[in-house]
Amino acid sequence: MTTLAARRTTTVALGLAGALLLAACANPTDGGTTEVAAQSGGKTKINISPDQNRVTTGKVDSIASEVPEKIRERGTLELVASSGSAAPLTFYATDNKTVIGVEPDIAHLVAGVLGLKAHINTVSWENIFVGLDSAKYDAGFSNITVTEERKEKYDFATYREDNLAFEAKEGSGLKVTGPKDVAGKTVAVGSGTNQEKLLIEWSAENRKAGRKPVDIKYYQNDSDTYLALQSGRIDLYLGPNPTAAYHAATTGKTEVVGTYSGAGARLQGLIAATTKKDSGLAKPLADALNHVIDNGQYAKVLKRWGLSDEAVTRSEINPPGLPKTDK
Repeated sequence: MTTLAARRTTTVALGLAGALLLAACANPTDGGTTEVAAQSGGKTKINISPDQNRVTTGKVDSIASEVPEKIRERGTLELVASSGSAAPLTFYATDNKTVIGVEPDIAHLVAGVLGLKAHINTVSWENIFVGLDSAKYDAGFSNITVTEERKEKYDFATYREDNLAFEAKEGSGLKVTGPKDVAGKTVAVGSGTNQEKLLIEWSAENRKAGRKPVDIKYYQNDSDTYLALQSGRIDLYLGPNPTAAYHAATTGKTEVVGTYSGAGARLQGLIAATTKKDSGLAKPLADALNHVIDNGQYAKVLKRWGLSDEAVTRSEINPPGLPKTDK
């Protein structure tokens, strides 16, 4: 068993350890920074201003030559991400227009290796895939989970672990360790996400066991979701662990009450750069990611966003993902 495979089998259990690494506090005297706890136990100051001073890396000719000629001639890598503000993944800087976060940073690193200028387009979640299908965008860097269903239409080059979190109002007393803990609960989730798929499966499992199903709710944006959570209209919100932990720590109004692998109970979920199937980009993307993993720049990016615990040791092309039916 490889180191990565071993780590996958040992990290799928429910727990709160991952969320604790993102314990954060806003700096009231500096509107351009916030702080998150680092793995070492210290603090990492995050730059949330438009002046990012991103981690960079140089072109690698042997990898750049793998990029399809049409893209090389264009000189830009057309990338797509969700327009929803989800710190510390993809969100807006203090000017409310500059797109920042760990996803844009990794995308810029990859473009650097390929000798291309990263052009990030922000759209609604469903339009990420519409744009990839039409070849309007070359690749998606938007916390996209590898799933077996998506692999029918897209190729993936992995770059981060995928962990989900249940977020509740501070002091709720709730703990989520499995389907029974959400039976009869009202839970918000994003439409078309792997979180939704897992929640639907848990609800079905509850019905089968004679328990109440989950009352699943959908909201247009995070602000509406958190308003519903604070007012008691919903009990829980299921979303990406990094955003849930970041929100809970920086606002003090919510708490993470359970975490779960994005690929289900028996497999560590993985986040990946996503391209249209057979676009010719999966290999250069994976090679570029492996280059920045090897040269240490990838680790610097994760550290600056407080996400070192979600690092992978290698980028893989189309690894096993969330099953179509989690049996």
